[in-house]
Amino acid sequence: MSTKVYSPRLADKYKKEVVPALVKKFGYGSVMQAPKLEKICLNRGVNGAVSDKKLVDIAIDELSTITGQKAVATNSKKDISNFKLRKNMPIGARVTLRGEKMYEFLDRLIAVALPRVRDFKGVNEKAFDGRGNYTLGVTEQIIFPEIDIDKVNRITGLDITFVTSAQTDEEAYELLKELGMPFRNIKPGSNNEN
Repeated sequence: MSTKVYSPRLADKYKKEVVPALVKKFGYGSVMQAPKLEKICLNRGVNGAVSDKKLVDIAIDELSTITGQKAVATNSKKDISNFKLRKNMPIGARVTLRGEKMYEFLDRLIAVALPRVRDFKGVNEKAFDGRGNYTLGVTEQIIFPEIDIDKVNRITGLDITFVTSAQTDEEAYELLKELGMPFRNIKPGSNNEN
């Protein structure tokens, strides 16, 4: 009797469907040239963290709950007297996902969290950085089912960055679209905006 090794649904989909589709579309000589998702970085600045240190701890707990991986505090890089900010003060939280956790988070984001956004019409396809990475801004952390709305004291957003091995935005767009990212159906670089 063989034991089945667990593999996330989107990881299997990437190998079986996405890679062949990308190779066909871009005419790669090898399947190894097909771009892949390398990591997903979640980042969250905390408004008011200078005066209330507990806000950073809450942000770390929420990010850890959403991703299933321990988040860490981000510290300020320099002193800014107008904001009463000192160097190395905790002012946010971040977490980087790779491997199985990355694919599981992406699956939950596409299937569960994004459809819970009010008046959701798709994600903006203009948020590519020119080097094949995509950043998605989420305005409310309560779209994630892991967050208990009754325990949330303030609604804040977070940035989710998808780092890919793609060389161009078009390749990254196709990769994320094939993985199921609900774009608004406009290709990057085209002029037919709605």
